[in-house]
Amino acid sequence: MILLFILGLPLMAALISALPLGRRVAPAVTVATCVAVLVLTVAAALRVVAGESVVTIRNWIAIDGLSALILLLVATVGSTAALFSWGYIAREKSSRHLRRYYANYNLFVFAMLSVPMLDEPNLVWTGVELTTILSVYLVAFENTGEALEAAWKYSVLTIMGGAIALLGFLALYAATRGRYAEGAYTWRTLIVLAPGVSPRVLETAFVLILVGFGAKAGLVPLHTWLPDAHSQAPSPICALLSGIKTTVILYVILRLIPVLNSSGKIDVDEWAMVVGLFSVGIAAFLIIQVTDYKRLFAFSTVEHMGIILTAAGIGGAAGHYGAVYQILNHTLTKSFCFFAAGATLLAVDTRQIADVRGLIRTSPPAGVALLFGGIAIAGAPPLAVFLSEFSILRSGIAKQHYVATALLAGFVIVAFFGILYHLNRMVFGQPDPAIESAAPIRLPVSCVLTLILAAAPIIILGVYMPEPLHKLLLMAADGLTR
Repeated sequence: MILLFILGLPLMAALISALPLGRRVAPAVTVATCVAVLVLTVAAALRVVAGESVVTIRNWIAIDGLSALILLLVATVGSTAALFSWGYIAREKSSRHLRRYYANYNLFVFAMLSVPMLDEPNLVWTGVELTTILSVYLVAFENTGEALEAAWKYSVLTIMGGAIALLGFLALYAATRGRYAEGAYTWRTLIVLAPGVSPRVLETAFVLILVGFGAKAGLVPLHTWLPDAHSQAPSPICALLSGIKTTVILYVILRLIPVLNSSGKIDVDEWAMVVGLFSVGIAAFLIIQVTDYKRLFAFSTVEHMGIILTAAGIGGAAGHYGAVYQILNHTLTKSFCFFAAGATLLAVDTRQIADVRGLIRTSPPAGVALLFGGIAIAGAPPLAVFLSEFSILRSGIAKQHYVATALLAGFVIVAFFGILYHLNRMVFGQPDPAIESAAPIRLPVSCVLTLILAAAPIIILGVYMPEPLHKLLLMAADGLTR
């Protein structure tokens, strides 16, 4: 029943948020329900780690190690983004628009929570499409020409991607139909039945899903909507889109790796490495030429999606552990980066990198947060992303993928210096004298609190890994290996 409670709370919060009960009700209810969902999700994940079976409706709603990790990350970012929204969206003068924001926010969180819970692949596709439909309004929330264009581009490209992916899911369903017990078409069933399916059907289905959902996850060359949407949406929504929504989509692609590997006839690892490295490489060089700091973090998301897919392609226990470890660290760190970008936008009211100088003096909290986020997501030691990227490179060498490992290391270094080059000028450059002499801008309390809470796990995971979390990562990696 715990999974039904997790799904039901955001729906209840969406209903309450839509009611005209005052400006403070919707944010308060949203934060409270997101925190409650996080508590329940932690409890469910601990049960998985303890070896218990967490099944609400057999063959329909259940979680294992991999889905428990994704569920936990959705709940975590959902909670921090809700808290950040409280102060960030308070600038909105229209109470009606504010209520719509929180109603759609909760529905978006509900859709993302449903994807890892669903055990039936075709229903998973439905959940993924809901994440797109329920987030379009949030991307266009600012109601500017640029925001509306970004939302239109986002919806068209990702919905078309969903249609392509649907063909892949239908091909898998048709190829295995009638060969499993009634009502038992699950991810586990696909793994068992894959050896008896034609390799051409499996390959075709995988390519269709990779292309379709690759568009939604921001994999190159289908990433063009991502920097637009992630630069125009409100910063807490960017944290959800970049931090976890793209990861939720990539999770579905990763679910197919053990299916194809179990057939013994398809080298899916090679596909994953090629597509992953292509995304990392293109994103790394796009980071260098970017002019908008929110687009900077958006291209970093494209890079990290490629890193995760490359790690999955490296294969083996170490490669798969590196992939899920990178998922964890990317989600926590990228969401923080967009909170820092939101704080910067509140402080300077511009997204242009060239217009921001000396941020550490004009708004110390925003300056410190932006610098910390940039260093963390670039992979500087001893922070969390450095450890996961290092483990991926080490696994690549151990598996003797020398060329792929060298290319990955080179692209990561390019992205590292590209990010720090931009942020160094923004944080430490010489500010305009008129701006420097003005009083420091005070950020909303909820925004500052969110920055502190979101930074804590990034620092802690750089020096210490809690044993239950380590076990969950091992179980998640095992979900890719079988």
